[in-house]
Amino acid sequence: MALAALSGWLFASSFTANAQEIIALYAGTVPNSKASDVQESGADKGVIKGITKPTLEYFKPAPDKASGAAVIIIPGGGYGVVVYQGEGINMAKALAEQGIAAFILKYRLPSDAIMPDKKIGPLQDAQQAIKLVREGAAKWGIDANKIGVMGFSAGGHLASTAATHFEKAYVDNASNTSLRPDFQILIYPVISMRDSLTHGGSHDALLGKNPSQQDLDLFSNELQVRANTPPTYLTHAADDKLVDVDNSIIYFEKLRHLKVPVEMHIYPKGDHGFIFRHPGWMEPLFDWMKINQWIKP
Repeated sequence: MALAALSGWLFASSFTANAQEIIALYAGTVPNSKASDVQESGADKGVIKGITKPTLEYFKPAPDKASGAAVIIIPGGGYGVVVYQGEGINMAKALAEQGIAAFILKYRLPSDAIMPDKKIGPLQDAQQAIKLVREGAAKWGIDANKIGVMGFSAGGHLASTAATHFEKAYVDNASNTSLRPDFQILIYPVISMRDSLTHGGSHDALLGKNPSQQDLDLFSNELQVRANTPPTYLTHAADDKLVDVDNSIIYFEKLRHLKVPVEMHIYPKGDHGFIFRHPGWMEPLFDWMKINQWIKP
């Protein structure tokens, strides 16, 4: 991922929405964690690593625009960093301007140094985020049936993992809160862990260089699509040299054949991180959200 581009022109966007609250993802001990001397860094540059205490940052829409919809934003970064400014804060402001409550997930990156089982750590944080937002819906003025996930690149892999693995809880869920997102928005996503499709850096960071076939299949989300997978919006650039557009195309086909509502927009050019070069890319996304009645027309 071109990190220079990811701190590009959107950095100085002048949206009026501002962060209201930073919420610790876990009230007590972080699950699947172990003592380490890893320190978080990079917040000053908007690209964070070394995360051991995951959070949600809440951006509240203006009351006169609030739609009741909420989106949990999962920035990318190849499972090696979290592109928090470019794919997090800027997106949260844009969503809040459209009446959508936005929650940026600062998730743990897979690492043997901080967790016993690195391959499930990010998914635990995504599930916990969905659980927290759904359980706090009344407090935040959110419709508990309009909570979606939005992921970029490797964050798109994590979002699609949350959207295909929700029937098994990887976090404590004594209240049996639904962990299923109501919709998923995937932007130049890594979908597969299979060698023919995957992004090598994301694959190695999450599963290691020689994962079992079982883990490869489990985290290849095109193989995990079911009829109850949430409605999906996909967008990608055909000339993406980092994450092959076939990730989105194959996922689209799997969803379509199982009659899961899915819409896909492919730009002929733009490469990876095209959102920083196509300022109008969110317009069809908001149209899709309006048609599906997640936000007001």
